Amino acid sequence: MAAAKDTPRVDRVARVVPAPAAAIYAALTDGQAVARWLPPHGMSGEILAFEPRPGGAYSMILHYEDAAGAPGKTDAGSDRTDGRFVELVENERVVQAVRFDSDDPAYGGEMRMTWTLTPVAGGTAVAVVAENVPPGIAPDAHEEGIASTLLNLERFVTGQGAD
Repeated sequence: MAAAKDTPRVDRVARVVPAPAAAIYAALTDGQAVARWLPPHGMSGEILAFEPRPGGAYSMILHYEDAAGAPGKTDAGSDRTDGRFVELVENERVVQAVRFDSDDPAYGGEMRMTWTLTPVAGGTAVAVVAENVPPGIAPDAHEEGIASTLLNLERFVTGQGAD
């Protein structure tokens, strides 16, 4: 049983987005677009660096609208992430290595985020797999946040705006 506890956590969320993979890939690789659709409900985003190429760096701050209910990982009102693009396959996949800027070891380590785009009837299946999720991130809250992000992505690429 102890081995399961030591196994890095993996969270998975998927959604069919009624848009072509090319539109979704473009939204994943444009920093200004990411700042608009990536923040889950109750947050806003700010891009500090964004170099969408293998090995390219990115840095983003997610600001909480109300920090009282969900204190941030970096400070009371924000989560800052620094990362790099590991792999980009046009219209198919984006892989990122992400670290939270936090003094709390519960948010330490490098999380790997893989966004996979698969054409399906009615659009594109967008699957997000988060590997090595820090233990300080509650599984239900993480899955809810990713689901909110995917809804925002859908609204963004279909012209309905983001949350």
